[in-house]
Amino acid sequence: MTTIVALISLQSYATAQVNNSSQPNFSQVSPQVESNPVPLQSNLPNYSERKRRLLLKLQHPIQPIIPNTSKREIHLLLKLNERKLYVYQGDSLQASYPVAIGKPGWETPTGKFKIIHMVQNPAWENPFVPNREIIPPKSSNNPLGERWIGFWTDGKDEIGFHGTPSVKSVGQAVSHGCVRMYNHDVRKLYELVKIGTPVLVTK
Repeated sequence: MTTIVALISLQSYATAQVNNSSQPNFSQVSPQVESNPVPLQSNLPNYSERKRRLLLKLQHPIQPIIPNTSKREIHLLLKLNERKLYVYQGDSLQASYPVAIGKPGWETPTGKFKIIHMVQNPAWENPFVPNREIIPPKSSNNPLGERWIGFWTDGKDEIGFHGTPSVKSVGQAVSHGCVRMYNHDVRKLYELVKIGTPVLVTK
């Protein structure tokens, strides 16, 4: 009797094992990683293409655009004893012009200044007469000529570079402090400078 029960028990166990193998319990099955998974879709180029692009970048590096810091601003040097105005860009002389300067008692001021006022075809207000006579722009007898480039002021009057109808005065000390230039020269100077351009006046 004992032997028959044991056989029935073994048969029941074998049947259960067969049934369990045909209907696995998924709650006890560990997840497995597929050996050949389907690749995800990507917008990135494949490895070979990325490598090729990297090599191209290494062979032909992109050069950054570097500002030209060697190009310096224009500055002016007025030498009163020479009656000459020099235009520099950095240490490079760009132009020089003959000028007339202030006469004794009305000397052109020396020192470091900046251009503060620029006018094309200026009018002139005569400061030496009671009614402050005004001479209009482009007048043949306008003492300021065709351009005004002011670099000094006391809050009331200005001193600056300007053209002149008195061409024979250029090269002499005859003005009331201003710097006279030929009209064709002051037109050129006007195109080279701007408000804030440094002006150094020396003896």
